Amino acid sequence: MQKPVVAAVLALVLASGSVIANSAERRAPAPVELSFGSDKLQRVDVWAGPSKGAPLVVFVHGGGWKRGDKSMMKGSAKLSHWQEQGYAVASVNYRLVPEATVEQQAQDVADAVALLKGEAGRLGYDASRIVLVGHSAGAHLVALVGTDPAYLRKAGLGYSDIDGIIPLDGAAYDVPAQMDENARLMGDTYEQAFGTDPERQKALSPTFHAAAPNAPSFLILHVQRRDGTRQSRGLARALRGAGTQASVEAVEGRGLRGHAEINRKLGEPDYPATALVDRYLAARFGT
Repeated sequence: MQKPVVAAVLALVLASGSVIANSAERRAPAPVELSFGSDKLQRVDVWAGPSKGAPLVVFVHGGGWKRGDKSMMKGSAKLSHWQEQGYAVASVNYRLVPEATVEQQAQDVADAVALLKGEAGRLGYDASRIVLVGHSAGAHLVALVGTDPAYLRKAGLGYSDIDGIIPLDGAAYDVPAQMDENARLMGDTYEQAFGTDPERQKALSPTFHAAAPNAPSFLILHVQRRDGTRQSRGLARALRGAGTQASVEAVEGRGLRGHAEINRKLGEPDYPATALVDRYLAARFGT
């Protein structure tokens, strides 16, 4: 696949995250925007739950570590569905490559969680019930925060502060393996994000951090992509080997189209991943 075609496909993937279907039915009050740093991208949008003390779902967008925005949550099936399930919802921005590093992005996610916990009383959700969800690059970031305790520790938190991690169709859990397998299609993106130093690549690989301690529970979802399937299964296997609760589930959809659909369609009642995520959230939150 030629690079211009790849760029066009990736643009479609990103755009799909902001497609608003049935927008009249999915309108939600404007979110509260919070800041966890001085950079304009260190921001998080928060939609209150339908009742005081609601659990909180924190979403981290994708975009190849260099694109994407928290505004992709607005009008989405995820937002309206999670609110209907009784949850508060947050959508996190983070600084982007190349101006920032992936290490800084993971720290942004952890810092956002720390801020959200601190604002729980004011905004009316339950600081003790938080699950992180991420798509694509966001899946990698939530998995990294969920396996390398350094990021939460620097934010003043630990793994007792989060209930679970849901990565949606990530494929960079083992960065060196992914860079080798997918070099032709995404090599430039991966090299820009992870560089060429094998030790740094391992340090940014959730699978290499899967030895305990980890977040208490993972639900790892993937569509029908060879690299995403292999990477998701490898991460789940490594987590279970360390005694961490981890399940991996395949959902419909193939290639980059399926990769976009798991983000765009999640929350739609007839999309299979919706029920998987619903059951997991209900179990983790005790709802």
